[in-house]
Amino acid sequence: MAEAADIQGTSPSPARRWLRRTAAVLTGVPLLAGLLQLPAAPSAAAAPHAAPAASGSRTVSVAVDSLTPSALSDGDTLTVSGTVTNNGRQAVTDAHVGLRVGPELSTRSEIDAAAERTGYTPGADGSEIGGTYIAKFTKLTPGVAEHFSISVPVDKLDLGDDGVYQLGVSLSGKTSTQSWEQVMGIQRTFLPWQPDETDTKTKTTVLWPLMSSVRMTAETSPGEQQTPVFLNDDLAKELAPGGRLEQMVALGKSLNVTWVVDPDLLASVDAMAGSYKVRGADGTATPGRNQVVAKQWLAELQQAVAGKEVVALPFGDPDLASLAHNGTGVTGSLSQLKAATDVAAITVQTVLHVTPTTDFAWPVAGAVDPSIVKVATSAGADKVIARSDSLRDTAGLPYTPSAARPVGGGTTAVVADARLSTQFQGDLTTASASSLAVQQFLAQSLALNQQSDKERSIVVAPQRMPTASQAQAMAEAVAALQGSTWSQPQQLTAAAKAKPDPDATTTIPSGSAYPSSLRRQELPRSAFAQIAATQDKLDNFQVILTDPSRVVTPFGRAMNREMSTSWRGRAGEARAFRRGVEDYLDTLAHQVKLIDKSDTKLSGRSATIPVSVQNNLLQGSDHLVLRLTSTNPTRLKIHGGAFDEQPVTVSGGHSQTVKFTTSANVNGQTTVIAQLFTEDGRKYGSPVYFDVKVTEITATVMLVIGGGVLLLVLAGFRMYTQRKRAAARAAENAESPQNGGADEEPDGTAAAEENPDGPGDRLTQESAAHPGADGTQPSDPTPDTAAESPDPSGTGERVDR
Repeated sequence: MAEAADIQGTSPSPARRWLRRTAAVLTGVPLLAGLLQLPAAPSAAAAPHAAPAASGSRTVSVAVDSLTPSALSDGDTLTVSGTVTNNGRQAVTDAHVGLRVGPELSTRSEIDAAAERTGYTPGADGSEIGGTYIAKFTKLTPGVAEHFSISVPVDKLDLGDDGVYQLGVSLSGKTSTQSWEQVMGIQRTFLPWQPDETDTKTKTTVLWPLMSSVRMTAETSPGEQQTPVFLNDDLAKELAPGGRLEQMVALGKSLNVTWVVDPDLLASVDAMAGSYKVRGADGTATPGRNQVVAKQWLAELQQAVAGKEVVALPFGDPDLASLAHNGTGVTGSLSQLKAATDVAAITVQTVLHVTPTTDFAWPVAGAVDPSIVKVATSAGADKVIARSDSLRDTAGLPYTPSAARPVGGGTTAVVADARLSTQFQGDLTTASASSLAVQQFLAQSLALNQQSDKERSIVVAPQRMPTASQAQAMAEAVAALQGSTWSQPQQLTAAAKAKPDPDATTTIPSGSAYPSSLRRQELPRSAFAQIAATQDKLDNFQVILTDPSRVVTPFGRAMNREMSTSWRGRAGEARAFRRGVEDYLDTLAHQVKLIDKSDTKLSGRSATIPVSVQNNLLQGSDHLVLRLTSTNPTRLKIHGGAFDEQPVTVSGGHSQTVKFTTSANVNGQTTVIAQLFTEDGRKYGSPVYFDVKVTEITATVMLVIGGGVLLLVLAGFRMYTQRKRAAARAAENAESPQNGGADEEPDGTAAAEENPDGPGDRLTQESAAHPGADGTQPSDPTPDTAAESPDPSGTGERVDR
């Protein structure tokens, strides 16, 4: 927001505030004069408070671990607890911890400046309350932390008008070299002071995100249940008591917040609640053992969101900025976003039994440009959650406008407040850091409320995956805010529908304004190209399956995860995940393949060639076409042409042999190609090449035929000579009637002795009925497709798909 919003902010009584500040300055003048009259002993003693030295007011570290109540009202007693640690080399004696109420901070920028200051500054840090409201220490030993706790009634703090006050918790004491009392350490925090209900309350929407890193792979184990395989079992640590996600649910259930969920997290936990496996370092998958933890977390979440607003992001929480900047040039990338959006609602309904809102898009850190907004709304969302440090106010408004901004094309930008949204980032593992974050959050909220009498809707969109300590600080702050006198909770859908401020900025910043730090973390174009290649392979694979859903669902969700925002800052892990998904799909697709075939010899003018297809999946494959092609159809024809095709259906775990009719015109060798195709004409798998040697009449057959012809010739010659001799004898008998023809043979004797059709033809038939010893394929003019083999396939791993 523009600083004008802070400088020109209204307050209940500016005149009284000015008088109080003037009085504080005047009070400090005699004190300064007295300090200037002190003996000039050590050089540093001349003005111990004039300028914060590296030692001096930084000698002792002061940590404010708790401040209760967080927001003050009349009649309250403020309790401040924490620790002091002497970081110097000398002991600090006659020490005490005191409270210093500084001036009222009337703008949000003043709060920021006070939080950034270190060291003690007279006047700016106020005077010590003193009296009995201190914690004394006789001696602070170097390196030793000492606990303190101070309680003081609110009316002793001398707070004026409603507003935000700086509270300094300081340690004063002496050392052996500086024997006068001085402030040796200070920690600043903030006191929101609003004892009465404000006339106009700020409507505040707090997003409560439930997201995690990608956990599930595309792989599932064989079996009807398709047991999912996880990358690791780290999700169980987040779900277990004290874990990040367990804390988000346990803390959020008592708050009036809008739950923003990634359906992939719900699907992953739901899978864990059943049977699941975890991939080990060696690549093997072992059974997971955290079903109880997953079931318990889901049960608690279902109770927590009952009756609350739930916003579902697209499945896997796709990185919209990466897609807009690097993915739109890759065909199919926007289709992946649409698929992730379509499956979001049903996933949430199935797991949580609530109907979510799905028309919100949330780019990383709320950073937007025209391309991001275009992509974010391409899948059906018409509301984009942005942030005020991206969609900056340029109109010089003296207040923070409402979140809803119409940005054209029927799209609403819901602009979250940057100060409030980023308050809980960083390391909040120490109680001091957490306490300061809570107080600063409340201070900023109250200062925002006091800027204007207009009713405004403000949105708080924290980081996507808060740590457990960040979640605890957030919950403490939100609980205090919802119990305050200046704010009331509101759902996100209501904030998006609120009447927009006509003077608020509605112009989306250009692409050049997108933060370079965020751009460096984006998924590259190569990532979207690989996703597109995987999708193409999946499309080609699923059409041959009898139950495609068993493959389409796990791989479709895996590709959604490949676009996840959680990959930011983890480029190597993202590449490994994408490669694993594609490799596993290749493994499954290769389970349906042609069996390698050795070279073949054919005799005769026609024969059949068998080709076998193997299916190592546990589900059947169909809609396949097997094509056999002759590279030299002049020499060898397949079914009378250059190629022939036959449909193939193979049950899971079996193989199928298909026979093709061939005919040869001349002798010689021809290469034949066997290739599977899908019904739509796309090649499937690798082709199989083998050579077919055609021998129309083999040497053996020629010898047999030649021998038969020779026998026939010899038999005919013998018959001719025998008949000639018989004729001669007959003539001789005619000349010699005394013989009476006694030597004449009966008719047909010669035919009985020599059968010209006998042995030669019988040998030829036997030779033609059996293939030669060299493996020659005999003529087989009748095409025959063998029945499916009932035996298990010989090679390859069975995969249940």
